[in-house]
Amino acid sequence: MIQAEAIAQVARDAFDDYHARFAAISRRARRRFEQRDWGGARADAAERLDLYDMCIDECRRRLAALLGLHAHDRTLWARVRDHYAASIEGAIDTELYKTFFNTLARRFFRTRGLDADIEFVALDIEPTDAITRPVARHSYAVSTSRPVDAFVRMLGDYRFDVPYAHLARCAAAIAVRLQDDLAHWGEHPVRSIELLDTVFYRERRAYLVGRVFGEHRFSPCVVALVNGDSGIRAEAVLTRRGDVAQLFGVSRSYFQADLPTVGDAVVFLRTLLPHKPVDELYTVLGRAKQGKTERYRSFFRYFHAHPAERLVPAEGTPGMVMAVFTLPGQPLVFKVIRDRFAWPKRTTPEEVQAQYERVFRLDRVGRLLDAQPFRYLRFPAARFDPALLRELRESCAASVVEDGDDVVLKLCYVQRRLRPLDLYLREQGAEARREAVLDYGQAIVDLARNDIFPGDMLLKNFGVSRHRRVVFYDYDEIRSVSELEFRDWPQATTYEEQVAAEPWFHVGPQDVFPERFGQFMGLPAPLLAALKSAHPGLFQPQWWRDLQAQLRDGQWPDTPPYPDSLRLA
Repeated sequence: MIQAEAIAQVARDAFDDYHARFAAISRRARRRFEQRDWGGARADAAERLDLYDMCIDECRRRLAALLGLHAHDRTLWARVRDHYAASIEGAIDTELYKTFFNTLARRFFRTRGLDADIEFVALDIEPTDAITRPVARHSYAVSTSRPVDAFVRMLGDYRFDVPYAHLARCAAAIAVRLQDDLAHWGEHPVRSIELLDTVFYRERRAYLVGRVFGEHRFSPCVVALVNGDSGIRAEAVLTRRGDVAQLFGVSRSYFQADLPTVGDAVVFLRTLLPHKPVDELYTVLGRAKQGKTERYRSFFRYFHAHPAERLVPAEGTPGMVMAVFTLPGQPLVFKVIRDRFAWPKRTTPEEVQAQYERVFRLDRVGRLLDAQPFRYLRFPAARFDPALLRELRESCAASVVEDGDDVVLKLCYVQRRLRPLDLYLREQGAEARREAVLDYGQAIVDLARNDIFPGDMLLKNFGVSRHRRVVFYDYDEIRSVSELEFRDWPQATTYEEQVAAEPWFHVGPQDVFPERFGQFMGLPAPLLAALKSAHPGLFQPQWWRDLQAQLRDGQWPDTPPYPDSLRLA
């Protein structure tokens, strides 16, 4: 007879193997940074995204061979779960272990919804509540007479195989910036600083993450390091929560950080960003599956605690590809693919799914909103606004199943709710509108410089975050800049060509005409003029062709995750 304890140990060993392989990939980030191997860093990020499912499938095949005819014995699996729970008792990252086991069980039984008999289910707890162990960190007292000395020691503790270009100069620049940023704290605002032992890496930068303390208060403190031709230097210091929140935002790729344990790091980061949901912190640290688990836990805990609140259509122009709804009290939207798309959409539901999977793997550079796929989400039908439920039944029948008094969504995508840009522009004053439109242009530039073409540039496909950052969130027409043909708009040579209702020249499926972008953006003339003045290249075919040449040569432009105003002198 197969022993439940032995099977539980196989599952426990599989998670430990996954954790070790995850850490091994994360550790490469230091070498990539030192060698300025940005292509290798991108490859590592993609490899780590695939790792979870790979380890789950390896373990599933091993257990299937061991269990044989007992593979789907629910009584056995219930005992396996109990032994597994006993084996992880006291671990810091207990929730990560439980999520791994749940995924494994769901793959075996092809579970739809939750199965409390063989899974770990808890909607009423915070996973970090039991964590009391402090995360490892360095602390430095800052002298009022020689403050630079503390920052020299600090940088000296974070050594790389590449030397600092000028360690003392970097330390002085950090000291001056902190003094200036925190001057409102008093004459000697900076008393000490503490940083996590672990260095965080993403794209072309390394980050020292911690807190700076005054006499009676503290603030986040993130030091960004870059590796240039002359060596490593401190490029920026972030002390405002809004700037740090954007760095750890859901529109960016995940960090590479070799954390011994994850839960205590999440607890520490919540002291820096108290309004950042736990699920987003897990996700941005690369634990995407745990992020999904915590997002589910948080949403349904609120959902059950507010039984009078209904699911309603999300604000904004209804999409041609997705039906989008929300729960007003939660900062999320749910997106369900429609069965058919009206003209001029030529894609299919399967292609839309592929696009969302593609975005998950892309380097998002702060301009693409993370989207988590959820399968077989179950809601009481009575909790839907009647018009919304009618829309789902009529236009999303392939993705919606009615089971008794419940509605089950076979597949939906969950994203952070942003204010649609078209609505935002109607609500704001002149200066805020102008700033948003210029950042809209910058968003398109940032995406393009990372080989991403949004396709549909309509304002309704972009949103504005609470930190007033413009982000793209509608992915059905995303393309690679490299694969397109950016053409000059042909000039008519005859009267017939001038008055033709349709293009009188051939237009291929890859052809794009930047000079015509303004016609499709839907901006008032003054705002369009401001956009063209700030970002003229967007409307010039040659700018796009020059960018393509750079990308083909492997010269990916740098996209800093903060404005120039935060750079050190």
